[in-house]
Amino acid sequence: MTTRQPATPAAFDHRMAVFDSDEAFVAAALPFLGEGLAAPGEPPPVAIADPRNLDLLRDALGSDAKDVVHVPHTDWYTGSAANAVARAATYLTGNAGPGGRIHLLMEPVWSGRAGRSARETTEWIRYESLANLLFAPMATIALCAYDTRTAGPAVVAAARRAHPDTDVYEDPVRLTAELDAVPLPLPPAGAQPLAGPHAAAVQTWAEGRGLAAADAELFATAVAEAAAALAPLDGTALLWGEAPACVCELRSARPIGDPLAGFVPPQSCGQEPGPGLWYARQVCAYVDIRDDTEGSTVRLQYA
Repeated sequence: MTTRQPATPAAFDHRMAVFDSDEAFVAAALPFLGEGLAAPGEPPPVAIADPRNLDLLRDALGSDAKDVVHVPHTDWYTGSAANAVARAATYLTGNAGPGGRIHLLMEPVWSGRAGRSARETTEWIRYESLANLLFAPMATIALCAYDTRTAGPAVVAAARRAHPDTDVYEDPVRLTAELDAVPLPLPPAGAQPLAGPHAAAVQTWAEGRGLAAADAELFATAVAEAAAALAPLDGTALLWGEAPACVCELRSARPIGDPLAGFVPPQSCGQEPGPGLWYARQVCAYVDIRDDTEGSTVRLQYA
């Protein structure tokens, strides 16, 4: 497996704005949206933000408000970081101009899922960093808005390392490798080994741990898809946890070596691991990947 190298400077323009007041938000957002409104032949700019901030923008934009798409950020960021990748890719495919040209003002929900734990915050910083590779071919201009009243100093400092317009920007491959250098906790002593793993057996186990049948089926399919992408597996799978946090750990006999594994939509991914891990990331709250000298460990947690 060849590790993807950082893209050469490309069309994707990934910016960051930090604000601590309503006035500062408007001062950062208004010129950006005005830039999009003035761009010849470009679709309407999109403001994805806290509903309260959208109201501030409508007032500030005046008659131009009708030419801006307003999306409450709680409608956009509805799941995991991988879900946000899928939503952005789908939106760009259906709405962006030639080459992906469009202005997107994007304010994550730092008072919600993205900021609820250190682990969740790490997932979103990973998303911000990998966006520089995932959307590198697109002529998209994105301004990520960080409100220090909801995103604390540690979050803002980490996010600065993921945005090329800051003086502390870090290469995405290096930054994600740093995030992944943190060892995974050891599986609990009571983890159940499972040969295969076969989807039916995983589903039966998950239902026995309290997942509803539909959720157990989704989790089992995610495990099976990941296992197929990681083949050949090295040893048995391990299962543990209680609903909703059911966990499966897989060992592969080969390293993955790709920070974008599972983040690239299948139709644009021509090499393994691809669709299987993409599906797993869309279904599971967490998909942790750790390479080592003997292969790789992939841990899937449903919620």
